[in-house]
Amino acid sequence: MRVSRSIRAALVALTAIVAAGAAVPAKADSGTIRFNVLKAGWVIGGQGGSGTLIYKGRSYPISIGGLSYGLTFGASDTQFTGTVTNIRRPSDVAGVYGAGGVGAAAGRGVQAIVLTNANGAVMRLTGRQAGLIVSADLSGLAITMR
Repeated sequence: MRVSRSIRAALVALTAIVAAGAAVPAKADSGTIRFNVLKAGWVIGGQGGSGTLIYKGRSYPISIGGLSYGLTFGASDTQFTGTVTNIRRPSDVAGVYGAGGVGAAAGRGVQAIVLTNANGAVMRLTGRQAGLIVSADLSGLAITMR
């Protein structure tokens, strides 16, 4: 029995549509996040801090750490707040986030940043910064659950 190409293509397309409808992915949720980061450096910088993820009404403590390389001179303390989306469980927030940035603060300043990790979590953050720092660097920020 010989099946024409158009009928075969139609059957393949129909099978793909049925399979796509049957495989419904789990719905991703969001949470709020708040953390403090201390950053200091001279060419090579370091940053660290702690904070809290609030997900489905529960609080989860987190730790922040990281390194930066580039033009970094000075020190700053930044209080970040924002949302984290595309997560299915609290541990999806954990991981390494990469960023490149340029900034300066003398006294007080503000920051806004969007970061994504390998789990697909997306953080949209704003922060109030205090300190004396000038930076144009690449940095990696690691978040771990405590």
